[in-house]
Amino acid sequence: MEAPFITPPEATAAEAIDAIRDELDVFDDWMERYQYIIEMGRKLPPFPPQWCNDAHRVPGCQSQVWLEEKQEGDRLYFAGLSDAAIVSGLVALLLRVYSGRTRAEIEATDPSFLRELGLVQALSTNRGNGVEAMARAIRSAAMV
Repeated sequence: MEAPFITPPEATAAEAIDAIRDELDVFDDWMERYQYIIEMGRKLPPFPPQWCNDAHRVPGCQSQVWLEEKQEGDRLYFAGLSDAAIVSGLVALLLRVYSGRTRAEIEATDPSFLRELGLVQALSTNRGNGVEAMARAIRSAAMV
């Protein structure tokens, strides 16, 4: 899949979650983890400016977040961006888990992994609600 759509290196959502868990476990504190997440966001492919509009905006996020999806074969691919550095990193993390997966795998991958990784608890309430809103938007796209 070509940019800006994400093709994660892991074959499954479960493998992506395990890899993210292992990567976050390397760091001793949340400030280092935040920096790592911000770096993930900086590595997102460029998001087309024409998609930064209300039609692509994810409701429920304190920051502005935009998502686009594309189906290829039986898989859905996602592209995303936020106007906030930490949120762009969270977008990258979610796309690594959900992009390039079948609708069934997306629906079966509960966003509870965000809490299990400690991400929701480590964020402000608004940011935690926002990352959960992004996961809901992605899973809703798979249910169409």
